[in-house]
Amino acid sequence: MPSGDENAVPPAAVGLRSSPRPFTVCREDDPVPPALAGAVAALGNFDGVHRGHRTLIEAVRAEAGPRPAVVLTFEPHPRAFFAPDQPMFRLTGPSAKEIVFARLGLDGLIVRRFDAELAGTSAQDFVEGWLRDRLGLSGVVIGHDFHFGRGREGSPGTLAALCAEAGLTCRIVPAVSADPGDAPISSSAIRAALASGDVARANALLGYRWFVLAQVRHGDKRGRTLGYPTANLALECCGLAHGIYAVRVRLADGSLHDGVASYGRRPTFDDGAPLLEVHLFDFKGDLYGQEVAVELLAYLRGEERFSSAEALIAQMDVDSARARAAIQADRVASMLG
Repeated sequence: MPSGDENAVPPAAVGLRSSPRPFTVCREDDPVPPALAGAVAALGNFDGVHRGHRTLIEAVRAEAGPRPAVVLTFEPHPRAFFAPDQPMFRLTGPSAKEIVFARLGLDGLIVRRFDAELAGTSAQDFVEGWLRDRLGLSGVVIGHDFHFGRGREGSPGTLAALCAEAGLTCRIVPAVSADPGDAPISSSAIRAALASGDVARANALLGYRWFVLAQVRHGDKRGRTLGYPTANLALECCGLAHGIYAVRVRLADGSLHDGVASYGRRPTFDDGAPLLEVHLFDFKGDLYGQEVAVELLAYLRGEERFSSAEALIAQMDVDSARARAAIQADRVASMLG
């Protein structure tokens, strides 16, 4: 980020809620509560809830006016439903999405199960039977590439026409690019950035620091013998580049802690299954069993094999100093408070 006005608000922070307001989550078969009756909904998968998605959310807030503004999304991700044997690197799972959506000035989130019934629903039945009759929506906002209905038969134009017939409003939002002339911001581009270790680009496209949620598990406790005790987290289907990262961690009690993390197979020791190992600076305590959130601030280096434990410790000292410096300089928005 350019130096200059040190008091300027980082661009990535624009649109984040600074104060709490009611936010209602309606999951799967739960009936839509009165607080969300007649809502206007942004429709989509919203993997990552990136800056392009944020444009849809801003549009739904503007379109809703006095009506509730919500997001309607589906679980599992349709790609996982149609190809369950093909692992998918999801940027934000259900719990992470709730955290992000709750910060964006929405009134609620409606999650519906993506199953064979929904996959086989015609475009017309999706609008009249699902959006209007089951969910009681009064309008929708979609992206320029939104498709829906059996065999993806419904296009944005189809949705606009069907909504008009059903008495719903429909607003179509054009593609959003990070800079003029760039390709539209996409979840695929963010996955590619994380896979190459380009945390800065991934966070710029997201508009906030990418983070993961996971439960701290027992490991071999090797970090203690090296002077760097770690919280170990197994990440499901994660395409993140193996290497060392500067991180910030939110614990179950809401407290935030700076640290340094390694994601990879530990080639110096066992070359095992990928694991995220997080060392919190100046922290003492038992984290086993806690669900923690870890956000990435910077990529420091790739994973390496060292000739000895002493050589590894010396490098970890260097990594820790670099992580502290990166954290001190970071001004990207956080979703963790």
